[in-house]
Amino acid sequence: MNLEEIKSQIEANVPGCQLEIIPNGSPSGQHSLLVDTDHAFAVASFLRESASPRFDYCSNATGIDWPLKEVSTKVKTKKIVDGVEKEVDEVVKTQTGGYLEVVYHLFSVEQREGPLVLRMRTQDRAEGVHLPSLTPIWRSAEFQEREIFDLYGVLFDGHPDLRRLLMWEEFQDFPMRRDYVDPDDYEYEPTAHDDVLKRAQAHQSTEGGL
Repeated sequence: MNLEEIKSQIEANVPGCQLEIIPNGSPSGQHSLLVDTDHAFAVASFLRESASPRFDYCSNATGIDWPLKEVSTKVKTKKIVDGVEKEVDEVVKTQTGGYLEVVYHLFSVEQREGPLVLRMRTQDRAEGVHLPSLTPIWRSAEFQEREIFDLYGVLFDGHPDLRRLLMWEEFQDFPMRRDYVDPDDYEYEPTAHDDVLKRAQAHQSTEGGL
């Protein structure tokens, strides 16, 4: 499977889409394809219906949190020092990250090809956390997008049933984000079982229980 060829296919059939091959330097060499959010649904539709090979199965989807961080790099610059031009080292600080990412692994079952690794990135980690849901294209992504929403806070527009999957509805945070802070004592964190326990205790008291 040639990622460059697939990229060319997409660009020829989805006008205006922005694609970038993200290299993977590990021994697996499993490079991936980053797609802009405005064209992601159209790109996924093309991959599912018309690409060669057709990627008819999504095996898994997962989330990644890239918090904003400052990176310092040394660069050589020329400066006048005591009237003499010298080459000196300067530290340049840049910011990177500050977004959430969703990664899909796609396969062509009929032609036994894959995986094609498809990526989408949110605008930021605060308000701009919307991404198009790919569940209407690959139904196998439904629960996995719900899990990403639940644990990372990505809002999948167009998802048929976007609600928490592992945490209870009243939970206010996203446990898989890197800045998540564990509660001091889990014994005092409200859980979905609290209401059930209260009803059971009320039932015992009316029946003359323990």
